[in-house]
Amino acid sequence: MYKIVGIKFKRGGKVYDFDSGAFVLQKGDEVIVETQHGLGYGVVAVPPVTHENQPSERLLKKVFRLANEKDCIQRDKNIEEEKKAHIYCLECIKQLDLKMNLFAVESTFDSGKFTFFFTSDGRVDFRRLVKMLVQKLGVRVEMRQVGIRSQARMCGGLGRCGRILCCTSFLDKFGPVSIRMAKEQGLSLNPTKISGQCGRLMCCLTYEYETYLKLKKNFPRIGSIVKTVKGNGRVIRHNPINNRVLIRFEEGFDTEINIEDIISSKHKPQPLKKKRRRR
Repeated sequence: MYKIVGIKFKRGGKVYDFDSGAFVLQKGDEVIVETQHGLGYGVVAVPPVTHENQPSERLLKKVFRLANEKDCIQRDKNIEEEKKAHIYCLECIKQLDLKMNLFAVESTFDSGKFTFFFTSDGRVDFRRLVKMLVQKLGVRVEMRQVGIRSQARMCGGLGRCGRILCCTSFLDKFGPVSIRMAKEQGLSLNPTKISGQCGRLMCCLTYEYETYLKLKKNFPRIGSIVKTVKGNGRVIRHNPINNRVLIRFEEGFDTEINIEDIISSKHKPQPLKKKRRRR
């Protein structure tokens, strides 16, 4: 039997699964857990759930113990040290004139290592920067360059829907998003309307894409000539949610009809391009 609990390390951050073992935990409890970088301080976001078998192939890390007052003091101390390290690193970047955007600093729970997250358009030679940071902080330093989408995940924020960004709240990994997904769903192709806080296409474009493809499987192409119970016309727009299409009839008026009212369809052939003769 396995008791799996969801732990969150940052407010609004991703929830990670841990083995709670014999601990009786409730939502909001502060715990110390085992991580790849040593012990970490987290908060229970999802109460323990019992599983007969381990739900994932990867061996889950365990909850080490409940957090005490000393751990809370250490956490607050780490936050202050991260702020100071962030300010000092920005000063060093300005002094060295490096083309990089530093946006976050994280330390391990024991303050033995600081990780500096930044974005940049190209590769950055930060060897001198690392030497300055190590000399000032006296700990191990790691510079990690990430993409703009990863920056949005770590910084968080609100999407145009008014809710917390998907990448911050529940997405485990970024999937491919294309402009075709917006076209299939009949959305505006204006980049400002279909782009997220990171400036890339919104991740939510993938949520209903497969459903739209399935609904539009038997729809005639836009621009094709169709024969309906009301006469012949041209397909102008799809409405797959209501299983209807907008038809512009030969008489010049537009009407939305059910897909079942279409008797037959024929795609209008495109005129052939004339080949240019070589002189």
